Amino acid sequence: MQEKPRLIVLISGSGSNLQALIDAVQDGIMDAEIALVVSNRRTAYGLQRADQVGIETFYFPFKPYRIAGQSREQYDADLAMKLGEYKPHLIILAGWMHVLSSTFLNQFPGQVINLHPALPGQFDGVGAIQRAYEAYQTGEVDHTGIMVHYAVPEVDAGPVVVQRTMHFLEGESLEDFEMRMHTAEHGLIVEATQCVLDAGRIYPRSLEEK
Repeated sequence: MQEKPRLIVLISGSGSNLQALIDAVQDGIMDAEIALVVSNRRTAYGLQRADQVGIETFYFPFKPYRIAGQSREQYDADLAMKLGEYKPHLIILAGWMHVLSSTFLNQFPGQVINLHPALPGQFDGVGAIQRAYEAYQTGEVDHTGIMVHYAVPEVDAGPVVVQRTMHFLEGESLEDFEMRMHTAEHGLIVEATQCVLDAGRIYPRSLEEK
C-alpha cells in the first residue's frame, strides 16, 4: 500500500486554514496525512484544532533564542532539524508569522508553500488585506487577490502555485471583505496543496473569483 504524503502545517494564529486542510483530509478530498502542526505562539487556537483530532503538535517559539542572543538562522536550523524527523513531503505555511531564512528552506527545497492574501508583487508582508482595502477606498486599486506560492527567503515572493483575483464590492465593509477573503483562502490552500501533491512540481494556475 502506497504511503500517504505527510504534511506539516505551520501556524501562528487561529488556524482556520489549518482547519480547511484537516476537513479536506477527513472528508477524503485530499489523500494525505497531517503529521504535525507547529506554532511559534503558545496561545494559537490552531494548536487546539489539531489536538481535537489527534494531530501531533509542537510549540517552538523564537523568544528563547532572542533572549539567549542566538540568531534567527539558528532558530531556523533547529526547526528544520525537528521537522526533518517527520520526513515531510510538503510543509505548508498557513498564517505562520515568521519569515523563514535560507537556512531552513535549503533543507526542504521545493517542499515549502505559503499562503498570502494578495497577488504577486502587491501588498507583501503583514496587514495585506487591510492595506488593499484602504487602497481601494482611495481609488488606487479595484481588486486584490490571494496566492499560494513556493516559499523563498524574500517575503511573500517565490513561484506561484495558484492565485485568485478578488474584486471589491461597492459599500462592502472591511470586516465583510476580510470574511470573504478568508473563505476564499480556505478553498485555495486545499487546492494548492493538492496541486503540488498531484504534480510533484510547480503547477501554475490563475483563477478568477467565481
